[in-house]
Amino acid sequence: MRAAVLREFGAPLEIADVAVAAPRAGEVAVRIAASGVCGSDLKALDGTSPVVRHLPCVLGHESAGVVTEVGPGVAGVRPGDHVVIAMNGPCGRCRACVRGRAFLCSGSTRMSAIMGVFPDGSTRLSLDGEAVRPYIGIGAFAERAVVPEAMCVKVAADAPLDLLALTACGVVTGYGAVMNTARVEAGASVLVVGCGGVGLNVVQSAVLAGATTVIAADVVDSKLRLAEQFGATHTLLADDLPKQVGEIVRGGAEYAFDVTGVTEVLAKAFAATRPGGTTVMVGSPAAGRDLRIPAGLLFGSRRLAGTQGGDAVPARDLPILADLYRSGRLNLDGLVSERVPLERVNEAVAHVRSGAVARSVIVFD
Repeated sequence: MRAAVLREFGAPLEIADVAVAAPRAGEVAVRIAASGVCGSDLKALDGTSPVVRHLPCVLGHESAGVVTEVGPGVAGVRPGDHVVIAMNGPCGRCRACVRGRAFLCSGSTRMSAIMGVFPDGSTRLSLDGEAVRPYIGIGAFAERAVVPEAMCVKVAADAPLDLLALTACGVVTGYGAVMNTARVEAGASVLVVGCGGVGLNVVQSAVLAGATTVIAADVVDSKLRLAEQFGATHTLLADDLPKQVGEIVRGGAEYAFDVTGVTEVLAKAFAATRPGGTTVMVGSPAAGRDLRIPAGLLFGSRRLAGTQGGDAVPARDLPILADLYRSGRLNLDGLVSERVPLERVNEAVAHVRSGAVARSVIVFD
């Protein structure tokens, strides 16, 4: 099969013919229909992702496709089913899963997949006889993927897979940060800092939650215009966030979401909340970065929280997102800036890196 392979950190992806083995027990083979290019893929390319330590690696994870083959013991999906491939496949048995916190699953299948292998250390991909790891157990910049059954969430056969692919990462992360982590209530005031692909989903999810003031902040004016299309009531070219937000909402916002992954920006977002406010770190900071905030702000009953993929439970949250799209309440079409074939993957990566697009989507015939 054709796949975009990372052979060297910092180098362009190479389109290569990668061998893919049949699924084993509990595994599912999926023909990839589409895969979004995410900021996490860029970190893997640059060598700054903590989960990509071995090359070669097939990148891509925000994906959807059609089941082509299932291994022994698979009962939830069958060939021909349309599925979104979730970023994680919870085991359903560990302490976190049984307490309803599947996003913190410590099961061996999920923890191994994060590093690109199955629990026995094997991978189903190879190139010239060398093992190839799929990024976080998916590797969706390829025509096929073999994943654990728990990562496959079935969707309607008439659903547009090139759009639902986005729900696997960027959309569910933004939605989950609002609904699962912060639990924004109707009538709230919300600040969203960073209006790329994930940030736009924080904006529209805040609207879904019933927030009446949604402030979008960025350093790029074109992203602010896009945020308005997703429901932002106010936009700011970010400078002095606490002052700017205070001029819109006296005392500061009730909720703030930092989607930049820059700790200095996160500190400013935190300072832009009112006493009792909640700030959620959605963006992932570079490894080793520290966060410094005045202790006095915490004393004002402000809360600071992280979120892991929107604290999502795939089997619960991805069908909700599909239903919201089908009912016209979730804007997926507006997230797609371009659709490109696999051969243009490096061009798509460059566009995402420059911030010129909300999402580039790799599509397959």
